[in-house]
Parts: sequence; C-alpha cells; structure tokens
Amino acid sequence: MAAAGVGGLRFRDSVSFSSGQLSGTCVEIRPIARAARLVVRANTLEAGVGIFGNKAGMTQVFTEAGKVVPVTVISVGDGNHVTMVKTGETDGYNAVQVGYNLSKEKHLTKPELGHLGKSECPPLRHLGEFRVKSTEGFEAGQKLDWASMFSEGDLVDVQGTSVGKGFQGGIKRHNFKRGLMSHGSKSHREHGSTGPGSTPGRIYPGTKEPGQMGNKTVKERKLTVVKVDAENNCVLVKGSVPGKPGNLLRITPAKMVGKNV
Repeated sequence: MAAAGVGGLRFRDSVSFSSGQLSGTCVEIRPIARAARLVVRANTLEAGVGIFGNKAGMTQVFTEAGKVVPVTVISVGDGNHVTMVKTGETDGYNAVQVGYNLSKEKHLTKPELGHLGKSECPPLRHLGEFRVKSTEGFEAGQKLDWASMFSEGDLVDVQGTSVGKGFQGGIKRHNFKRGLMSHGSKSHREHGSTGPGSTPGRIYPGTKEPGQMGNKTVKERKLTVVKVDAENNCVLVKGSVPGKPGNLLRITPAKMVGKNV
C-alpha cells in the first residue's frame, strides 16, 4: 500500500473487504513522524581550562586592614578529572572535557561508563567541555590539580543556573510600576496595554510581559578569588554566584577579549 501525507497525517491506500453481509473500505491513518529537532550549542573559546564545583553558601572574611568582604564558598569535592582531550586533527577544534562528582555505576548509563572507561576515570556524574587554544599539558585520565590552577587575587568567571522564581508578573519580573492602591483605582498591579490596535493587529516580539522568571544559565564575570583552601577542598570568591546552595557551578579564568582570548 502506498502512503501519502496531508496536514500532518499519513494516509495509506484503502483496502476493500467483505464478510457475509458486511462490506466496506478500511483506511489506515497514522501520524507522520516528526523529525527530531537538532540543537547545536557552540562553546566559545575560554581563557583556560576550568573546573566544576558546588555552591556551599556565603560567609564573610576580614582582610588584614580589617575590612569585611562577602564571599561565596565553592566546594570542589573529590576534584575534577580529564575525561577526554579533543584536538584539531581529530575533532576540528581543541578542547578539554572535564568530569566532576563521583557517582555510583548504577546511576550512569552503559555508554557513559564506556566513555569514562576509555580514559580509566571513575564514574562521574557531570561532564563539561572547555574549548581552549591549546591542549598541551592535558591527557585523558589525569586528575586536575585545581589548587594550583587558581590563586588569591585571580579573576574568574562563574557560571550556573539562577534561582527559579516561577511564573511572575510584570512588576516583579521587569520592575514595572504599579497603579494607585486607592479605592477608585482600576489598575493596581495589572500589566496594561501590550501593543497597538488593529494595525498591525499583533503584539511585537520581545514585549516585556509576565512569564517564567529565573532558572536560566547565568555567568558572573570577573569575580576575585579571595582564598584557595586545598585542605578543605573549597574556593572562596568575592561576591555572589548564581543559584542556591548545592547548585552546580562552572569556574573558568576570566575571559578578557584582546588580552587572554
């Protein structure tokens, strides 16, 4: 039976049938399989290979001059392992793939375990790639000496997922002003007009409206490293970083176009 598609449905040729006093035509209808959406994510060039960690929380430290500095404590846990090294000859670009957070084998798929087994790395929950100019000095299976990669006073970029706020209105999401709260007001926290009239008869794309707030990938740039504590496996950076305590963070040397990139 030949197949034809119209309006998202797949029609096959009709088949006539008869059984006793019953006769008719059977038409088989199936939905057309949609092609999988291809998502391409291009990692930009980094100033150097970074590490992964978890946000432990915030505290404060005092400088020698007695000045208080708010800091975020980033736990590095059991460290980071190099799981794969990509080069221009084999992959078309230079990058170092890093794994983080030891896990049980039962929590990983067999393809993931096979990939980690090639580099003789333990089961790792998170894998990330750092695209760099050169991969010299890195090899698969190597455990990164993260304490020597950063030092006090260095500038770093910290990337993570911001705190999700759910569906919020225009006042909270975009800092809109509210109307009067008096008895006669008919617009307290309403959004108001969203676009023109019958011409063009639509809302322009990008209009600030209520919607999902937070829960996005955010990068805080040029944060200062206050302390590297190898004994307690943590790094202290000045200021706040995205997400709640326990959030996965990606720490890289600060990228400054024209200087180190």
